Amino acid sequence: MLVLVKGTYNHSSLPSYAPTPELCICIVTWNMNGQVSYEDIEELVGRDRKFHLLVVGLQEAPRNNISRLLKAALLESHILLGKATMQSLQLYVFGPKNSELFINELKMDKYAVGGCGGLIRRKKGAVGIRINFKGIRMDFISCHLSAHTSNVEERNSQFRHISNSLFSKNWNPYARPAQITIWLGDLNYRLQGINTFPARNLINENLQQLLTSKDQLLQEAERGQIFDGYCEGTLAFKPTYKYDIGSTSYDTSHKVRVPSWTDRILFKIEDSKMINACLHSYESIETINSSDHRPVKAHLCLKINKQSVEN
Repeated sequence: MLVLVKGTYNHSSLPSYAPTPELCICIVTWNMNGQVSYEDIEELVGRDRKFHLLVVGLQEAPRNNISRLLKAALLESHILLGKATMQSLQLYVFGPKNSELFINELKMDKYAVGGCGGLIRRKKGAVGIRINFKGIRMDFISCHLSAHTSNVEERNSQFRHISNSLFSKNWNPYARPAQITIWLGDLNYRLQGINTFPARNLINENLQQLLTSKDQLLQEAERGQIFDGYCEGTLAFKPTYKYDIGSTSYDTSHKVRVPSWTDRILFKIEDSKMINACLHSYESIETINSSDHRPVKAHLCLKINKQSVEN
């Protein structure tokens, strides 16, 4: 069962590369809708970099060299450790300068599902990066699942296929599993059982948390169909899809889609006695409006329990 979690710890004093028993990760997911500007990339990565690793998952990324833009925005603080791409699906992991010295393992993989989502180069599926950083084994999976409210079972099936397929080509039965797995992306689960205007009225009153009972992802996790054992922060931010591009207004086309939390970040700790995880924030980035999706960002800190290691 998926568990809602929310940390309250204040991490404002943590420098980007000070020695610390914690490993703090900033995770960002964004469906770019084929558009990008350097200003948006700067806003995406932020200026107060109180993290060690930065993980950026992009869906419907344009042909522009996103890697180059990210490197330029992070030039003063972070370097690219690994990237996995499959056309418009992209995943990047950045770490502090000289942090490549702390990598013991780095693998990339990808898995395509279905077609191209009706548009050339806009792939559905997932890309993954497996990394052992400072002794913590981590899997990052960025995905884009099938759209439309009715395709719940299709999304569930895609989740299961991706989970079973990524990093399975050279499977080693003696290899130790990841200690933490982080899923991010446009999972495309929608709100159902409520019409668009009642939903929008609640959002306008800042009462969007009353809509979580209508969220397909939470419903399917409750049924045990997906994300067993995963955690997610509280959905306190507004639904991230579908906006009119360049606007704060939800879809004004003839479809007037029901706003939904399509863009999500979830994580699973393999052994909670070995690693403590604290989610400090889980939010959307409202200031970026060049896409019909808002980016979502999470700040997660991990701490190895030394007593468990010694025992």
